[in-house]
Amino acid sequence: MTNQQSVSQPETTLKISPPRAPRHMLARARLSSDCERFRDRVVTIVQAPSGFGKTSLLIQWRQEYLMRGSAVAWLTLDGHDDPRRLLTGLTLAVRAGSGQATFGKRLLEGGAFPDSPLDGVTAWLAEVARAALDVVVILDEAEQLPQASLEALIYLLENPPSNLRIVIASRTGFDRVIARLGSYGQCATVDAAALRFRLDETVGLIGSRLDARVDADASARLHDITEGWPLGLQVALAAVADSDDPVASIDAFASSTAGIREQFVTALLERLSSEDTEYLTRISIVDVLHEDLCEALTRAHDAKQRLMRLARETPLFFGAQGRGKWFRMHSMARDALRERLALMPASAQRELHNRAMHWLADHGMTELAARHALACGQEETAYTLAQKSLHEAVTQGHLVAVLEWLEWLPEAVLDRHPRLRLAMAWALALSERQQLAEVQADAILRSAEPDEAMRYEIDLIMSAAAYFADEPDRAAQLLDRWGDTSPVSEPWLQQVHANRLAARALMDGEYATARQFGRHTPRGVASAAYTYVVRWRAYMIGLSYLLQGQMLLAERTLRPALVQADDSLGRRHPFSCMLAALLATTRFKRGDFDEAAALLANRLDVLERTGTPDVVIFAYRTAARVAAASGAEHRAFDLLENLHAIGAARRMPRLCVASLTEQIRLHSGRFRSASCRTLVRRLDQIVAEHATPNSPLKRRTLLLHQHIAQAFVAIAEQDWRAANHALAFAQQGTEVMKFGAVGVDLMALRAFVQDRLGENSTALLREAVDLSATYGMSLTAPDLHPAFAEWLHERGADGAPRVAASAKQPPATGAGSPGSGPDAGPRVISSAVLTPKERFVLELASRNLTNKEIALAMGVGQETVKWHMKNLFTKLDASSRRQIVRRAQLMGLLQEAV
Repeated sequence: MTNQQSVSQPETTLKISPPRAPRHMLARARLSSDCERFRDRVVTIVQAPSGFGKTSLLIQWRQEYLMRGSAVAWLTLDGHDDPRRLLTGLTLAVRAGSGQATFGKRLLEGGAFPDSPLDGVTAWLAEVARAALDVVVILDEAEQLPQASLEALIYLLENPPSNLRIVIASRTGFDRVIARLGSYGQCATVDAAALRFRLDETVGLIGSRLDARVDADASARLHDITEGWPLGLQVALAAVADSDDPVASIDAFASSTAGIREQFVTALLERLSSEDTEYLTRISIVDVLHEDLCEALTRAHDAKQRLMRLARETPLFFGAQGRGKWFRMHSMARDALRERLALMPASAQRELHNRAMHWLADHGMTELAARHALACGQEETAYTLAQKSLHEAVTQGHLVAVLEWLEWLPEAVLDRHPRLRLAMAWALALSERQQLAEVQADAILRSAEPDEAMRYEIDLIMSAAAYFADEPDRAAQLLDRWGDTSPVSEPWLQQVHANRLAARALMDGEYATARQFGRHTPRGVASAAYTYVVRWRAYMIGLSYLLQGQMLLAERTLRPALVQADDSLGRRHPFSCMLAALLATTRFKRGDFDEAAALLANRLDVLERTGTPDVVIFAYRTAARVAAASGAEHRAFDLLENLHAIGAARRMPRLCVASLTEQIRLHSGRFRSASCRTLVRRLDQIVAEHATPNSPLKRRTLLLHQHIAQAFVAIAEQDWRAANHALAFAQQGTEVMKFGAVGVDLMALRAFVQDRLGENSTALLREAVDLSATYGMSLTAPDLHPAFAEWLHERGADGAPRVAASAKQPPATGAGSPGSGPDAGPRVISSAVLTPKERFVLELASRNLTNKEIALAMGVGQETVKWHMKNLFTKLDASSRRQIVRRAQLMGLLQEAV
């Protein structure tokens, strides 16, 4: 085939035509081509398995490059692209993208096509350099190139002229190129991890696809199910898009009751051979994968190579962070494959569990080995392995895994293995079953003679149980027993002791002291247990700043800690959820309601089981306030009733009182005095029962809530004198407990009440506003009272800062310019492909104006318009005015006005 024939081939035309942008494609700001990591890179390589949205990202980048005036060439590659065909495709792609009909004419039509591939690439590069345009070449599906073409492409990547930028998308095959170019700072990369959707991107995608009918919580559930996998999200959204109740459909997807996940994985596996499917089914029996483990499971000679190939070519695997050749199978695929595994003969399943047990035990993964031992009927082996591993697992934060063993271990086994009981006691103390932790600890004391180290650890467990059970006075008593110095030398226990001392200081309102305990402990060895308990420093420091009212400092501590916890522990790990709840509260207090909702999304169920009382209150109260601020008051009351139910079920009166206080505040905002009086009677009864003199720490917190509730009841009744009296008592409570954030809110609310009494409250209000600005708080956040917000808005004339929402007005478009007016229609983007006059003519032609009308609009003669139209016909390779418009749309030069 001659070069001239290849030019006219329809398949070549299709290969240089960019794909249509999906209707609901999300432009991902963090992966914008204008980001710092991509901006000055000559080569960008997007390398990931199928299903990760590589082509979608290239479409986004193409639009962005066009908007910046570059000439963008697109070429989809395939296995038939030998060096000659590759060079032809590159030449035609640049010709189409630049609008220069003569580009590469000597190469294609002059009969001087070079025999050497490298000579041809050199000639092509020279043509690009002479084009005097900023050229971007986008190559998709580059993994299909033959080896000779790949070598020619690598030569091109290593010798680009200054006006050329190359973007490549490939499933695999460019690791050497990345290593070679990356060392000189010439190459930027995007891998599968970067292509995964983050929660905010998932929320944005679902909002655009489902017209915002799905709240952040449901969006987060879908995000967690699909683990941010772009193809998984698209399939899930396609399944729920036509539903009348998308939230219910998402729940069905989560539980797989509708079989959506099974259908999806089945469709994915249909692309694989039966041998690959059988291999995947067998290795799905384990939670983590290694090439040697897969070989032990399948006894196949090519097990290692098959795993690596499937990891490269399919979206079924994640690389385990920082663990070499370790992988994890996507949960959707693993669950579906395990359903297939369950259909295998029981003897075959037992043999697989047995092989997994031996390999995992030999490689130090004892807890996982114990599970497989139990599954294949080797109970004594399982108990022995569990004895070695469960205490270590709980110290590393794997509470759910340890609590599962509580259902499997008989009492006789626990009696024989005190360390197993100790692990169970730890896990129970840090969950909602603190009473059972004490049962396990008592059993240890009865069945053994613990030494001082074990007695000390038991007291730590009991203090943790008291802390999580919201019994601060009992927790303080247990902590005070051992003083300020840990009696043991184990680094992780010394850090636990420091964390407990910090918690003790927080109970007394000594926030700076609490932070000092966290910062001045010895580093110790880098064991997994020590690494986990050190994370609690960020929790204690962040909580201390939050209670103190220092929102800026709290966020500075909590945000990086949450990022690390989400990455290493998982988004729904109890510790990650607790950090998220604290950060959500700071974001709400700073006026960012959307991020507060996203941080809490799909986490409240974890927090109610494993969160500390402070965190549970912060989480539910913030979620309720966000709901109320968005107009969903019914949702706010439902959340607060859930908080009350949790408090009642776990015998935590503070949770019940916090719920009732917040409900009173909401009713007070609508001046529903009867509802407020009903709720305050319930609150007073709880306080009278539990605010006893022998529990001073608990008592002062309950009394503070009571005074705040009484103030809101009085405001609902518009009894301003009683409100002022209750607020004065509440402010005294905040001063004792050093609750800076609550103190500022009460100061501002008291200024409002005093104004209603006819008193001059300007100085008090100014102080509250000044403190809120210092701490990074927003007094306009809807956690005070709607009447206060209106009053604060009006106080600008009296010297207090006016708090008003301002909207940025878009700049006016000059009259007579393209795109002006409300019905401007399509607009042409700035691009080097067309001259400014050609862009103007194209835009007017897209509105079906005749040449005469275009000439009148531009103030030129019809002959000039005809000249520009002739250029447009040539550059856009069109034969009619309608085709000019259509080609411009396909090339991204003409877009609908937004």
